[in-house]
Amino acid sequence: MVLAKGTLRKAQIRDLLEELKAVAERCGYWVREEKLLRDVGYRVRSGGCRLRERRLILLDREAPVQAQLDALVEILAAESVPEGELSPQAARLLAQARRPPLRAAGARS
Repeated sequence: MVLAKGTLRKAQIRDLLEELKAVAERCGYWVREEKLLRDVGYRVRSGGCRLRERRLILLDREAPVQAQLDALVEILAAESVPEGELSPQAARLLAQARRPPLRAAGARS
């Protein structure tokens, strides 16, 4: 999860989601919110894919807003988004997602 639980109110998370959806579209993605069907034996989650020549982000509209936001942040962290186009909170989220994970002390590469 990108945000610490309780850091932002639900309305703020929703605003960030809308902002990042607009950013994704400016980066050339087609963003759709769909009811992703579930069935026994496989796990469905929001994410990106390519449909012919078009880059697509499918957000599970039945998933919590936080999960949708996390999916967008994960995808956009790989893009070069000018920070001038982002709110301070959105810029912070993308910067956090771009940082490499910390390795445990004594771990070998």
